Amino acid sequence: MNMSIDLEQEQLILDSLDRFLETEVKQHVHQLEHDDIYPAEIVEKMKALGLFGCIIDAEYGGLGLSTSTYAKIVARISETWMSLSGIINSHLIMSAAVQRHGTPEQKAYYLPKFATGELRGGIGLTEPDAGTDLQAIRTVARRDGDHYVVNGTKTWITNSMYGNTIALLVKTDPEAQPRHKGMSLLIAEKGPGFQVARKLEKLGYRGIDTCELVFEDYRVPVDRLIGGVEGVGLKQVLSGLELGRINVAARGVGVASAALKEATTYSQVRKTFGKPICEHQAIQLMLGEMATRVEASRLLVESAAKAYDEGRRCDMEAGMAKYFATESALTNAMDAMRIHGGYGYSKEYNIERLYRDAPLLTIGEGTNELQRIIIAKQLIERNPA
Repeated sequence: MNMSIDLEQEQLILDSLDRFLETEVKQHVHQLEHDDIYPAEIVEKMKALGLFGCIIDAEYGGLGLSTSTYAKIVARISETWMSLSGIINSHLIMSAAVQRHGTPEQKAYYLPKFATGELRGGIGLTEPDAGTDLQAIRTVARRDGDHYVVNGTKTWITNSMYGNTIALLVKTDPEAQPRHKGMSLLIAEKGPGFQVARKLEKLGYRGIDTCELVFEDYRVPVDRLIGGVEGVGLKQVLSGLELGRINVAARGVGVASAALKEATTYSQVRKTFGKPICEHQAIQLMLGEMATRVEASRLLVESAAKAYDEGRRCDMEAGMAKYFATESALTNAMDAMRIHGGYGYSKEYNIERLYRDAPLLTIGEGTNELQRIIIAKQLIERNPA
């Protein structure tokens, strides 16, 4: 009975989202993406829908949705415009870090503001010389009375220009060994010393703000240290990245599905040699592969989301979903372009946008090369000889 109710509520939410995407988003995507314009009006409507509080517990004003439902939301948004999913993803990784690891006071103050989007942002991890190897970060936070004084640079930080808060990974003990024991996570709101240095120009994933940040004697109150304990920041971040990888995998499902739908439709109206190209075996082989990739990716995402909801360690499941779904998005985007021929290369069609957006998914939230290493290590650990 409870499962039936949950499924019914989920469908209502997804139907409402579909109407929003159809009436408020689709007609604007081409122009906003082409001109790299931040979708401020759409973001305000996303706040009203409660999307910034998707997985925040209801007691803090969020929707309290399962990760499984959230992944379906992300896939649907990405099928329309992937950039919109990034606006809520980074924000919810930050929220998850506070919800999972924050002090009672931090949860009571920040989570309601995160849920409404009053405070909105993302995570500050990557640096010019540290991406996949987060233990190599150089941003330092030194204790000075009731504050930490932060100095350093972050780059490729989503939601940092139009957002106002980030979960900032720093070194509170740069000399610690092993290195991760000197890392901490701070809730950093914009203020003196927190500078957005520049917006980064990108091949795809346009319309969303991705910036370089500089911190010069930026002061953060000590009570903004997530969990109130130094030295556990990397652990807190990695648990959030499991959610992030599920999100990116769901984006892969959305992009792969969008490419499949575009190709399926076009193949029925485009004719060569006196018949629709969908009747040519070469095109049928491509469509069959594309459809199988979408369905396999969707099932892997569901498996990872279920594990996350149950509180199980899911770095292997999330890694599998992220690796396969994003590679599927990349391949489907290319296949859709080939099916469209010259029209797929034109900016008048959606295909070229999918083709530019998909590569980011194979790099973001940990490269796919790293995912395969994680999968292999977990495989060995879980199945000792």
